[in-house]
Amino acid sequence: MSANPVSVGSAPPVSGGIAVHCDSVVHLYSSPGGDVVALRGVDLDVEPGGVIALLGPSGSGKSTLMALLAGLLRASSGHVLVGANDLGRSSNRKLLELRSSAISLMLQDPMRNLLGFGTAEQNIEFAQREVRRRRQRLPPWTPLELLDLLGMASLANQTVANLSGGEQQRVGIAAAAAKAPQLLLLDEPTSDLDTVSRDRVIELVLSVHKELGTTLIVVTHDPAVAAAMPRSVTIRDGRIGAEGRMGQEYAVVGRDGSVQLPPDVLEWIPAGTLLRVTRHSDGVDLRTPESGSDG
Repeated sequence: MSANPVSVGSAPPVSGGIAVHCDSVVHLYSSPGGDVVALRGVDLDVEPGGVIALLGPSGSGKSTLMALLAGLLRASSGHVLVGANDLGRSSNRKLLELRSSAISLMLQDPMRNLLGFGTAEQNIEFAQREVRRRRQRLPPWTPLELLDLLGMASLANQTVANLSGGEQQRVGIAAAAAKAPQLLLLDEPTSDLDTVSRDRVIELVLSVHKELGTTLIVVTHDPAVAAAMPRSVTIRDGRIGAEGRMGQEYAVVGRDGSVQLPPDVLEWIPAGTLLRVTRHSDGVDLRTPESGSDG
């Protein structure tokens, strides 16, 4: 897989990412059998212009967190901040304004992002229309150049409704990137793609980050996608877990003092295991009682 972002045109890099902050975020869904907890005390910080992959299995809470970051849902408790905006306290009008300017979200179902009667190129032009109307920073790519980056130039004039699911997904990604957002949210952007198309998508979204300084958050269940990002965070059972930095995994100490361990460690130390905590001058050891002495 290529890890080097591609660049199109001569537009200079633009600094414009926005910070993301989640503080003790809980989200509940109502059901006939009682409330379902989708997120449990999520703490997350992404610096302006940061790139992060949220890695986890289906049902782990990834998509719920993305909907909260886009202002499509309001947290049951806790705070979700995008820049200076507390999304839980923002008006519906303010949230719409943010989604039309600063935040761009690609949902997992591509047709929820697209105009089915329009062509691939028209969908990207439509996505850029609000940016041009507001005279905000313009993307350094034309719609056709974005499609070419994704291997879709030959389908530019095809009606989106007639494209395959994977092709629709790539058009949706191009349309989301075309808005030149400060925060780009992609929910499972490679789930319907082959390896070659997946790698092109990774190159494109990293190019958006490089050219515009965009803050990028990618939800994925694919470890290969997460590994291509400089930072990854595991999410399981609605909780933020271990972090990865440039291929190295780390346990995370939460703000409440809880420790989230990497998934492979949890296979050896299942939930409920008693651990002996031993402090040393250069760190801390966590050991099961039967693992031997503390020295």
